[in-house]
Amino acid sequence: MKSVRWTNLLTHPLLALAFRLYLGGLFIYASLYKINYTAEFAETIASYQMVPYWGVNLLAVILPWIELVSGILLVIGLRTRAVAGVVGFLLLLFTLGIVYNLLLGSEISCGCFQSLEDPISLWTVFRDLIWLAMAVHVFFFDRTFQVERRYLPAIGEVQE
Repeated sequence: MKSVRWTNLLTHPLLALAFRLYLGGLFIYASLYKINYTAEFAETIASYQMVPYWGVNLLAVILPWIELVSGILLVIGLRTRAVAGVVGFLLLLFTLGIVYNLLLGSEISCGCFQSLEDPISLWTVFRDLIWLAMAVHVFFFDRTFQVERRYLPAIGEVQE
């Protein structure tokens, strides 16, 4: 009986909504510093030693805008499944980058929210894995307060 209650709680759409709003706000917050200080963010990307030198500046310009748009779309509930997939993919890449640099013994900062942060650690990996689990939960269980379900007409209705 208790396992049914836990299953109902863990798959509840309101929990997915809370995760969606949290991740959306988190990605919006994370993008703002990077957008304003692109050069510092480029140095952070370069410190990970995973991107070729010719791609560092391009990634430093594009990635924060992807984070900002993804965060806004999550908060307003537009294309949440697709955006949760993008956010999950980004979190997976971030986590792999952190694990790679931990294995190398690099003492670099995460660069998640600003350039001067504590060095990466197992806590950073754990935190990112929790966020990844939230994105997966949103992908599978979010169906509450989505803009496209309320205000955008179905494709079938438009064609008729």
